[in-house]
Amino acid sequence: MKIGIVGCMGRVGSILTQELTTGNWDNLEFVGGTALPADIKGADVDFFLTDNPDELFEKADAVIDFTIPDATRKHIWLAAKHKTALIIGTTGLNAEDEREMTDAAKETPIVYSANFSIGVNVLLALVEQASARLKDGWDIEVFESHHKHKIDAPSGTALAIGKAAAAGREVELEDVADWARHGETGARKDGQIGFSVARGGDVVGDHTAFFYAEGERLELTHKATNRALFAKGAIRAASWSKNQTPGLYSMKDVLDL
Repeated sequence: MKIGIVGCMGRVGSILTQELTTGNWDNLEFVGGTALPADIKGADVDFFLTDNPDELFEKADAVIDFTIPDATRKHIWLAAKHKTALIIGTTGLNAEDEREMTDAAKETPIVYSANFSIGVNVLLALVEQASARLKDGWDIEVFESHHKHKIDAPSGTALAIGKAAAAGREVELEDVADWARHGETGARKDGQIGFSVARGGDVVGDHTAFFYAEGERLELTHKATNRALFAKGAIRAASWSKNQTPGLYSMKDVLDL
């Protein structure tokens, strides 16, 4: 199976490239990647490298995308055009983007996840279960911390945790989310799911779902210390996509959670 990486010289793209070329991935071949023209000029690599993603999608059986929303919006339709499986880990995508994915996925398998960590996806399942069982008298808060270079907040993973908590209570996150608090906010409203964010240093990603009640508190936490775990999960999803019919999938499908 031929795997391509868009943005292969980026923060996560370079880790994906290293993992595919040095890791133990049977039956997977790294076919090449895309990069910005300035990065390509003078690049000393021994694999196919282009600034035209259309060329990469034509060569690859599956493409992994951890880039930026504007780029991913184009890659979705290149995947549909070439019937190339697409693995999306880009953060900052919105509901309209997800609708576009659903349409494009009629032509090819697309795996979209806010976080490709196996541990995080188990965390999401646990949060949904806890939320379904801890209702009356229990308040939910989601905290996340990332490195100072992250440009979106709350993180995609924090939003996924919020959605899992909302699903457990059979409500829509948009109807119960409290995104920010500042000044005289008044007392907390029952049923809200609150979010708080920290940015600094080189934090790879810390996420906690808090369940508060009178006299007790439950905390479900995941801490990432190495970005390679995201690469391993994404490559696992790419391998899994080989035998799938067109459709929009998540890591929940890949891991059969």
